[in-house]
Formats: sequence, C-alpha cells, structure tokens
Amino acid sequence: MANTHPIDRFLRALAGVCLLVLGFFWLSGAWQWAAYAASVVMLATAALRFCPLYRLLGISTRTAPTVPASPVRTGMAWAVLLATLVGGSYASAFASRKFFLEDFNAMNGYYKQTLFLTGKNEREKANAQYAQLVPALEGFASKYTRYQPYALRGDTQWLADLDRVRRMVGDVAGLVKTGDLQAAHLALEQVRPVFQDVFKRNGFSLLAVALVDFHDAMELILEAAQAKDMAKLAALYPGVSDKLAAVEAEAQDADIQAIRRNLDAVDAAARSQQTDALPALGEKLKSSFVKVYLQRG
Repeated sequence: MANTHPIDRFLRALAGVCLLVLGFFWLSGAWQWAAYAASVVMLATAALRFCPLYRLLGISTRTAPTVPASPVRTGMAWAVLLATLVGGSYASAFASRKFFLEDFNAMNGYYKQTLFLTGKNEREKANAQYAQLVPALEGFASKYTRYQPYALRGDTQWLADLDRVRRMVGDVAGLVKTGDLQAAHLALEQVRPVFQDVFKRNGFSLLAVALVDFHDAMELILEAAQAKDMAKLAALYPGVSDKLAAVEAEAQDADIQAIRRNLDAVDAAARSQQTDALPALGEKLKSSFVKVYLQRG
C-alpha cells in the first residue's frame, strides 16, 4: 500500500540521483558501494510509492488527493531529475578533472624545482625541494591509488605508472643528498615522459595542465591588483609570467596573446604607480583567462 506523498517521492528520487552521481564520480571503495545502495533504496521507494521504514514506524506522508495529478508538475519533476543527472554528471566530470590537475600541479611544482636545481648542481636547495617532493608525491599517489577521477577511470596503466614514478623518485634519494647530482637530474628526467604519456592517452592536453598551473598563480596577482598592493605585484609578476610562458609554449593564438597583454598591462600599471587602474586591469586579465580556460581548460 502506498504511503508516500508525491513531494516525498520527488525528494527521494532527487536524493537517489544525487547519490548515484556522488558515488560514480567522487567516491571509491566501500563509500562508493554505500552511495549506490542508498541510491537504489531512494529510487526504488520513490518508484514504488512505498517506504518500509514508514510502515515499521506506523507513519505515512500520503494524503488523499484533492485534485488530479498535474501533467505539468509531473513533467517539471522529470525535467528537474534529468537536469540533475545530466548537469551533475557533466559538472562532476569537469570538476574532478580540474581537481586532479590542481593536485598534480601542486606536486609537480616540487618535482620541477628539484629537477631544475639538480641540473644546476645546487645541492642544498635541491635537497630542500626533494624533501617536499617526496611527501607531496606520496600524498598524491595515495589519493589517486584509492580513487580515480572519471578522466582516468578507464586507464589500465595508471596505477602501474604511478608506482613507477614513486620508485623513480625514491631511487634518487642518495644521489640528491650526497651523490652525483647530474646522475640524479638525468634519473628524474625520466619522470616527465611517464606523466606526459598518462595525459596524452587520457585526453588531457598539456595546455590544460599549464592553464591550471597558471590559474593558481594568477589568482594571487588578481588579489594584489584588487588591493592595489604595488610591492606584492612586483614580487609576484616574474613567477606568474614564467607560468604563462609554459602556457605559451603549448599554444600562441590570439586569445593566449590577450592573456599576456593583460598580464603585462597589470605589471606596467603597477610600475608606473597607476593604482586606480589596477582593479579594472585585473578583471580584464581574469576575463581573458576565463575565455581560454572554458574552451580548452
């Protein structure tokens, strides 16, 4: 016997769809199966108009209908459920990919610095960066061994490649600390092609990786521009410019050139003490970046 109100049924169906998207895109292991199980329960009780728990507790949300069910309301309910499923899936695929790239770039920053400093034979600085690279890589590997974002879900080589990189980085510990730094540099060079192959076979563009890396640095420039902080802008510009150069190495079209012009305009305004122009120039920089990122990020 039915014991759920139409609104109750709709909320159950909506919760079921949300749990399905959550489990598929964001969870792994036992939590994923728990989300799937909860989704099935919500969707089934919505479809059957019956909640066993309500029966056990002796309650019901069902009321006698005073007017016939409206086809318009029913259609709107189905439209909301479909929009939640499709929109939630698209947004989750996009966001999980973006978060993966952000985590990768955070770890990869220490790798690039260690690689650079071993190449320059600067042992003390190389050791400092390597000491941060090891835990950053372990954290990254631990997270993405247990959970793969949708973009990596079908990659059967991912876990093997991740383990391979961990061994490569771990094997140079002695060389970085007290051994031959040039040998350490050459060994660390072998890490880059592994990740490049991962990105290529999973449809990531190296431009997208560079754009995410630039975005995080650009946000600091935007904050300084809004605050009209000349000293901070001067300190940040070289690093942000280098990250944009990595983007330019992958593509040099008109839209990316616009980002460069706008970044340099912020720097020029800061150098010439045009403080009042900085917030507007910062917004212009942000807009030019967003245009590129939405198309190719």
